[in-house]
Amino acid sequence: MSATTMVSRASANRMLALGRAELTLLLRNKAALFVALTLPIGLTFSMKQTMPKDQLAENGLSLGTAVLPGSIGMVLIFAVYSNLLGVYVARREELVLKRLRTGQASEPEILAAAALPAVGIGLVQAVVLMVGGSVVMDLGAPERPDLMIAGLMLGLPMMVVLAVATAAMTRTTEMAQLTAMPLMMVSLIGSGMFVPLEILPDRVADICRLLPLTPVVDLLRAGWTGQLDAADTLRALGTAVLWIALGVFAVRRWFRWEPRH
Repeated sequence: MSATTMVSRASANRMLALGRAELTLLLRNKAALFVALTLPIGLTFSMKQTMPKDQLAENGLSLGTAVLPGSIGMVLIFAVYSNLLGVYVARREELVLKRLRTGQASEPEILAAAALPAVGIGLVQAVVLMVGGSVVMDLGAPERPDLMIAGLMLGLPMMVVLAVATAAMTRTTEMAQLTAMPLMMVSLIGSGMFVPLEILPDRVADICRLLPLTPVVDLLRAGWTGQLDAADTLRALGTAVLWIALGVFAVRRWFRWEPRH
């Protein structure tokens, strides 16, 4: 066995051990678990009732292709982003991150391990919504499953790094509910979850496409409809990667491992 393989295996073992500990804490936090598991599903039913069906048909969308990408976007917001923001702030304030930093685990390992339970829950929820929603709403097989997978695989790490970046600006666990609101609100309103960008004025839609979660929702929706040309696909991929890079930069520049005083 090579030295590189041994190092990689040791890193994976450390992350799994830390991830299991974090999962235990999440399962004990009934409020956070309830929000992560039930809120996206509840909002999905609300979206189904409020979608402007006539305008959807005029723009080549069905109720399913409008609702399901938005519901997966809400999973990313509530099960991953909002949940992890509270986790990172709480672990920092409890000095858990500081203690872990003095051990063998590297900084990326610590942050990634803390995200494993939330990312796992988000991934399972997204897959269940994709499969179950396709059956219930009679969507059939996706036209471009590659775009759907790309959207989900970009959305998950994006929400993780943005959660860590937001934690850098959050002093206490109580403040986490407030500092999460800006990203949550702009995403719910402007990222095509409740109102698909296809039915908005072009200028407004172009601005909304610069928001973090918009390219993810665009890729997820295009996975079902196939209505995304090469240029728009590259734009969506590039925007998502840019937001991930900005998040990583913010984490490296401003994230604190000890309580803020």
